[in-house]
Amino acid sequence: MVEVMHHYKSPLAGFNAFWFVSCLALSTLAHAAEPATRAKPFEWKSSEPLIKPPADAKHIHGVKDPTVVYHDNRYHVFMTTAATTGWGMAYTSFADWDQAPKAPLFMLDQSPIGPGYRAAPQVFYFAPQKLWYLIYQGGDPLYSTTRNLADPRSWTAPQPFYPTIPESVKDAEGKAAWLDFWNICDDKKCHLFFTDDNGSFFRGETTVERFPHGFSEPVVVMKEKREDMFEASNTYKITGTDQYLTLIEAIGPSGRYFRAWTADRLDGKWQPIPGARMNTFAGAENVKFDGRIWSEGVSHGELVRDGVDQTLSIDPCQPLRFLYQGLDMEKDKKYEYIELPYRLGVITATAPNAISELCKE
Repeated sequence: MVEVMHHYKSPLAGFNAFWFVSCLALSTLAHAAEPATRAKPFEWKSSEPLIKPPADAKHIHGVKDPTVVYHDNRYHVFMTTAATTGWGMAYTSFADWDQAPKAPLFMLDQSPIGPGYRAAPQVFYFAPQKLWYLIYQGGDPLYSTTRNLADPRSWTAPQPFYPTIPESVKDAEGKAAWLDFWNICDDKKCHLFFTDDNGSFFRGETTVERFPHGFSEPVVVMKEKREDMFEASNTYKITGTDQYLTLIEAIGPSGRYFRAWTADRLDGKWQPIPGARMNTFAGAENVKFDGRIWSEGVSHGELVRDGVDQTLSIDPCQPLRFLYQGLDMEKDKKYEYIELPYRLGVITATAPNAISELCKE
């Protein structure tokens, strides 16, 4: 019997060999194609600190929470100032980033915005009203408007978005737990996003016609552990697509970093961007420096947009640039929170990534 089987040739033998070789070839091709389809992690290169407290303003410890638009051939940057007198806001403008270190700061408490707690600004042009809006926190979400972005004295006095504190943002003691407010609009609605420093990401909405009034009771959009979804959310429309991008700051072992999600609508479900652990967008793990590593992590910031209006669009066909606050501490020096030496710098994407792959050009 053994001898018979040894000389037996199955009529399927040639087919089996062909099938095996074909499967091997297809498998090889499939694995070869994997790197092209697998989402690529973000890679960045950072500038030196570009915006610092003025040398003659010793009472200002740090500048942070920047927002930026490019209008009339100039960058316009608004930011939080951390000073011995508390939290305030400032403005600066320059034609190119190499001019930023020498551009003077204007303190917005000298405008009708006035003194007192003012922080975490966001600026955009609301086209339906032909007005510039500056959104910021003064405990609750506030806004001011102007028709002349280049005149920092022209901003109006603060106005609240909500007449009373919504029940959904009150903590167990009945106090408001909301900060870092961010507005973005589609063609029908405006959406006010914010966080609570405790793992929740909220959204309220109103119609474009009613903006800045009529915002709904905020609802929780996403919820994770406190350190994984902390603060400083910012959301954008990706030009040429039906996709939106949200970035939220988290706390990691190497400092602050940003995570990224996308959705096909502003009131839709947010999906983590693949390609990196914890859907990391930018942080100590993927940002390189020329020379001195001056920043501990990547904290509160904003992408440089390709427009100025309420849709907050970013161009996936251009390298992403993110204006961020970096923590430039002296070794072994102890700081109170308001004394932390935050400076502003820009990181630029240096390799293809999940956003650049959406470019259709």
